[in-house]
Amino acid sequence: MSDSPTAALHSDAHAEAHNPALLHHFATEQQQRDSASLGMWIFLATEVMFFGGLFCAYLIYRGWYFGDFAAASKSIDAALGGANTAVLICSSLTVVLAIWAAQTSRRALLIGMLILTMLFGLTFLGIKGKEYKDKFDEHHVPGASFSFDHVPIPGHPDQYANPKHAQIFFALYFIMTGLHALHMIVGLGLFA
Repeated sequence: MSDSPTAALHSDAHAEAHNPALLHHFATEQQQRDSASLGMWIFLATEVMFFGGLFCAYLIYRGWYFGDFAAASKSIDAALGGANTAVLICSSLTVVLAIWAAQTSRRALLIGMLILTMLFGLTFLGIKGKEYKDKFDEHHVPGASFSFDHVPIPGHPDQYANPKHAQIFFALYFIMTGLHALHMIVGLGLFA
């Protein structure tokens, strides 16, 4: 075989004709799969580090201001949080089923699972919107209008939470849940 550029172009065109799924900058399907796998693992690692840092910050501040964080966390609606957890688990299942449907060439099931996933995503955002509205109405959004005065520390009715420390809790709450909601919005866009 010739090493000329013309021969290489002819070879690439021949490879594309036999495998249209192989992108031009990959030599083999295996290389393309390995690159996609590596990219996904890198993405997941950055997500773990990012959210891991936020969870570490939460744990450190919770250790420093345990009573204040306990008082602040009492204002979070456990039923709404539980519902959102169930919605996320269900959406994870529908994504896995969509992947399986794609792998087994079940187009109708794939589309159905993606639509269900998107409905679960919209449900998650709706519940999160309700939670955020409640925090706004209660003046628990960090900033100039934040208010958390005379809230007793659980188990210590004679002690009150420090509003500055409670504001750290709510700042972490909004950062962590807001970033999760942003991920959901991006995911909805990708699935659409």
